[in-house]
Amino acid sequence: MALVMGILNVTPDSFSDGGRFVGVADATVHAQSLARAGADIIDVGGESTRPGATRVSPEVERERVLALLESLDAAALPMISIDTMNASTALAAVAAGARVVNDVSGGLADPDMLPAVATTGADIVLQHWRGHSADMYRRAQYGDIVGEVADELGARVQAALHAGIPRERIILDPGFGFGKGPADNWLLARNLRRLTGLGQRVLVGTSRKRMIAEIAGADEKHRDVATAVTSVLAAQAGVWAVRVHDVATTRLALRTWRAWDGPGESS
Repeated sequence: MALVMGILNVTPDSFSDGGRFVGVADATVHAQSLARAGADIIDVGGESTRPGATRVSPEVERERVLALLESLDAAALPMISIDTMNASTALAAVAAGARVVNDVSGGLADPDMLPAVATTGADIVLQHWRGHSADMYRRAQYGDIVGEVADELGARVQAALHAGIPRERIILDPGFGFGKGPADNWLLARNLRRLTGLGQRVLVGTSRKRMIAEIAGADEKHRDVATAVTSVLAAQAGVWAVRVHDVATTRLALRTWRAWDGPGESS
């Protein structure tokens, strides 16, 4: 069954939970609640990547995340992931206990990222990316989105291998909502098996995004239910993990699918 990665943003401006967990104490309590709900991984982010977001310096990002990472590591919580595009933050986070570097730029935003991760024992998530949040939708032009995303992710795998990162430490993310229009996202979702067939683990994150809001509306709980449905469908397509805000609802949905799909008596 797919792992569940719980989202923990310690930013004032993330699209869904910005400002809720900016202090170490509040963020640690939320991380503990994610763990109790069944998170296998907790993904900590110190820079918003919502559409139109303004970048912050690596120094500000590290100020936001490092004390929290040390607190989470000391609390022996589930595996910790650091959501960053900065090599310096990635290195500091791994030193503080993170075991996964989740780079939404796929190593493109910082040329030092792939060589830096290669010096650690951390896994790396390489997301499909065509530019920073401020202008990513200007680059959302595709002739064959499934083929182009697969090819561009394949190129990032080759770059990571060239930098010295072993293949078994590389995870791919199709980047739902990043530089993609509404129809693009759903076409990509319907063809997830093309990506899981590339030979790498795949992480999927649809949680509360615009593609979900188009179906579920603005209500957060409705978005979480719709997210849980997409998480089950992604798991059926063979993904390694799903990245969500509401761990409990997604965990329940995955357990329900497994019960439905498991062995049973025939009549």
